[in-house]
Amino acid sequence: MRTLATLIAACTCLLQNSCATPIGSTQNALQIPLEDLTSPSSPPSHQHIPDLHPDPFYKAQSSTEEDDACHRGRGAAGVYGAESSDCDTPFALVNATFEWIEKNIRDTVDFVIWTGDSARHDSDEQMPRNQDEVLKTNRWIAGKFAETFSKSDDPKNALTIPIISTFGNNDILPHNILLAGPNKWLKTYTDIWDKFIPEEQRHGFERGGWYYVEVIPHKLAVFSLNTLYFFSHNAAVDGCALRSEPGYEHFEWLRIQLQFMRERGMKAILTGHVPPARTDSKQLWDETCWQKYTLWLKQYRDVVVGGIYGHMNIDHFMLQDNREIGILESATSGEVRGLMADEFSVQSANDYLEELREHWSDLPDPAAAIKENPTKKNKGKKGKKSKKDKLLKKIGGPWGERYSLTNVGPSVVPNYFPTLRVIEYNITGLDQVVTASTEKLHWPAEDYDFMDEEENHSEFDDGADNDLSISKKQETEGKKHKKKPTNPDLLVPSPPSKSSPPGPAYSPQTLTMLGYTQYFANLTFLNNVDYIDPDVSEDNIDAEKWHGGKHKGKHPKNKGPNPKPFQYQVEYDTFTDPIYKLKDMTVRSYIKLAHRIGQYKPEKGDEIDGMLEDLEDLEDDVFEDDANKSDSYDDEVNTEKKHKHKKHHRQHEKNKVWLRFIRRAFVGTLEEEELHNFDKPLQIDPWEQYTETVDFHDDEL
Repeated sequence: MRTLATLIAACTCLLQNSCATPIGSTQNALQIPLEDLTSPSSPPSHQHIPDLHPDPFYKAQSSTEEDDACHRGRGAAGVYGAESSDCDTPFALVNATFEWIEKNIRDTVDFVIWTGDSARHDSDEQMPRNQDEVLKTNRWIAGKFAETFSKSDDPKNALTIPIISTFGNNDILPHNILLAGPNKWLKTYTDIWDKFIPEEQRHGFERGGWYYVEVIPHKLAVFSLNTLYFFSHNAAVDGCALRSEPGYEHFEWLRIQLQFMRERGMKAILTGHVPPARTDSKQLWDETCWQKYTLWLKQYRDVVVGGIYGHMNIDHFMLQDNREIGILESATSGEVRGLMADEFSVQSANDYLEELREHWSDLPDPAAAIKENPTKKNKGKKGKKSKKDKLLKKIGGPWGERYSLTNVGPSVVPNYFPTLRVIEYNITGLDQVVTASTEKLHWPAEDYDFMDEEENHSEFDDGADNDLSISKKQETEGKKHKKKPTNPDLLVPSPPSKSSPPGPAYSPQTLTMLGYTQYFANLTFLNNVDYIDPDVSEDNIDAEKWHGGKHKGKHPKNKGPNPKPFQYQVEYDTFTDPIYKLKDMTVRSYIKLAHRIGQYKPEKGDEIDGMLEDLEDLEDDVFEDDANKSDSYDDEVNTEKKHKHKKHHRQHEKNKVWLRFIRRAFVGTLEEEELHNFDKPLQIDPWEQYTETVDFHDDEL
């Protein structure tokens, strides 16, 4: 049994994530630290494929204009897709991706996470989507997974590894709208995903679209969350606070199951389509759902390994702050935030990322607290807290337990470049553990109604401190008499036992995520098309909402397509990356990275002085090599924009960590002209003169 585990997640992206879990039913001692473990000589790899969006009507060399949508006309659409455009994914790219996975990834994958959106967007008015098409493309993609991850000589086509599927907001009709179950969509997907959903959980899936799979029996489970019941754009539901709502029932189910995981000594990965994106002004989830999710992550921080999502198409991460939990005081608390718009331009995407940066700029500097041994006793004066103690308190203790982490993978649909991710996990100590593919699992029955379980909730309070007094500012922390929640329908999960060590999301141990390798497919090179320059003014392009991509308005010189052999190649990896410097994928490591990204005056070693030419040093070699063969798609992005309505930061030195974060968010697709626009040394707001828009699809951000 290999010492690292991997998994694939496909949320329209196949995310590769194989997670192992700490050993034993109780955790009275810390797991062996990673630095004491022997590194494997050949760690397994996994592929991350966010948002596939297959389009059966896509035509190579068609027009990327909005009226044509890569379905008609003559234009720049390549065989493998129209990179950086709003067109969807040709079947050629889907087939090539699965073939590449089969040849390069399949045999090292322990399980697959498929996070949804396996139908095209409803963006062509001349070809509106219908129910048959949406279900047909989903059946086709499900068949591709089954075909790729099964034995070719098995007449039953049985899976060799578990595959965990979930709904995307475009996998239903109309998109975004899913009624409470049972309903026809849930029943139909129970049939489409019959190979993926454990038989004993199909009844629960038909009820609400949620289930879990023990990918490492008795050690690790992957939970498929139906995030459409949390999604702000789903007008058929109303949050997660009221007992009548499916979102409320979903969180009750999750609470019960995570408690079972704790009692069995297991760990869990949470996956879904729509991530819990939330900034000071906008959010994707209903606030009551975000509040419960963050509270659940806090209370089950000894169980949850991490969160893996798709939907947004951009490569990034987010931190949930449990000091912003206010649901304990009221059913609907917290600031009022707007919805993230149905369509987002590149500038709007930058607005979102800039808001993340603005928030991260207030993160405490973890260096002073984290570099030292967190278990070392404080040698300061008695009764007086040291600077280190204060810093530790700000991040929630030595392991950063104030925060929880969500990773969002970029997509396969070529809004930028198609991507895959390889995530490695530590399974040292699980050498003798069988995988789900080698053991028949016996699933616990789900015949009881957990909605009527209030009187039994006390059985979960096994001596742990039930923290019912959490507020946004933790005003009641440390008081003897804690407030009781004013929301009678809220059942607060029990926190970890005081004797429990931090979980694998916080302390390096068995099942901790170690790092990942990010792959991309350079469609500009692979499509191999020579274009005739368009007779279109930039002003007209900028004014349009639909984004036709980097080759908008161009026409191919050749009569027929001439693509190169398809391949994915490494964009970057966190193990050797000199910019991110991620030691591992624990929350503490990401707090440190977020702090560095948020510095408007970069720390020593994170600064870039002067001119745009200096950014060339930040480019990945693979982008530089391909630039000699194709368009200059890989230039570094200078994204030192600040909002007009936000506090203004004067940028004297460029922060290369922030620049790299932005560049990777868009998978290196921004053009040289855009970089020059972003990099002009304007004194007030270098972004006010940038107007080009590149729209996301429906609600993708």
